[in-house]
Amino acid sequence: MADGYSLVATMSESVDLSVIIVSWNVKALLERCLRSLLAAPGWTLVAPDDEPVGARTMEIWVVDSASSDGSADMVRETFPAVGLIANTENVGFTRGNNQGLARCRGRAVLLLNPDTEVLGDALTVMADYLDAHPDVGIVGPRILTPDGGVQPSRRRFPTYGTAFVESTCLQRWFPRHRLLARYYMWDAPDDREQDVDWLEGACLMARAEVVRQVGGLDERFFMYSEEMDWCLRAKRAGWRVVYLPQAAIVHYGGKSSEQVVAAKHIHFQRSKVAYFAKHFGALRGEVLRVFLLGTYAWMLAEEGAKWLVGHRRPLRAERIAAYWQVLRSGLR
Repeated sequence: MADGYSLVATMSESVDLSVIIVSWNVKALLERCLRSLLAAPGWTLVAPDDEPVGARTMEIWVVDSASSDGSADMVRETFPAVGLIANTENVGFTRGNNQGLARCRGRAVLLLNPDTEVLGDALTVMADYLDAHPDVGIVGPRILTPDGGVQPSRRRFPTYGTAFVESTCLQRWFPRHRLLARYYMWDAPDDREQDVDWLEGACLMARAEVVRQVGGLDERFFMYSEEMDWCLRAKRAGWRVVYLPQAAIVHYGGKSSEQVVAAKHIHFQRSKVAYFAKHFGALRGEVLRVFLLGTYAWMLAEEGAKWLVGHRRPLRAERIAAYWQVLRSGLR
């Protein structure tokens, strides 16, 4: 099935938690992430082929997207009890997670970015919350930056108008726009437990029943927007999505996607178009695609003018190349 919904029908729930980490060329950060999981108090790691033994059991799957930095070998040699799916090509964040979901056997599943560090008892807090609240399907922690600040991770579902402002040049021109205030939940303190529409996918814990009911991530999204679509499907099925600030992780932030600047822009905006085409109709998706291409044409001209007057030319050249590649892609 193209969207991947049918990939996770046989989760056995024989372990308490399955962790899935999709990784690409972030070996050192991945190792840090794995060590933080193994240091989580009260949890026992179970190898994929072993029978679970212990009061609270966890299995970990690393899905390596054809990294060239030795990530897969590091997992094999340093963490032999961690399951490894070593892809021969970069299949993307969404399909990689679906590969893990197809193998996991947890009562709950944690989708975790490799550039994160799990703090303290965050796993226990999230798992206990799911156990205590049977109507909650997905939870996520407070996400901290390396310097201790809070990385915004709570969102309301975007309106169609939001798509034309968020992460476009209009956001730069109107940074306090009411559509952005609504979308980013600026009216709700980030230090309080609360129901939300969706949470960013750096760290999401979902109960197995939700995954069986709504399926895996939609593979129309190579990366970006997949967690928004997943939470939307869960909420439409009657589940709550809850932000838990009492659990915390550190997110070192987009280290895989930062390695290819143009690809990051293309995947982000292409997924945005796919999301709005899926949920608002093909015509609205096409209008959004054309608008976004127009904004990149504008930004390309803007960067070209700055390059001509000699303003930070290496940066301008990098952006010109990235924006040109976006335009060439057509966001299709």
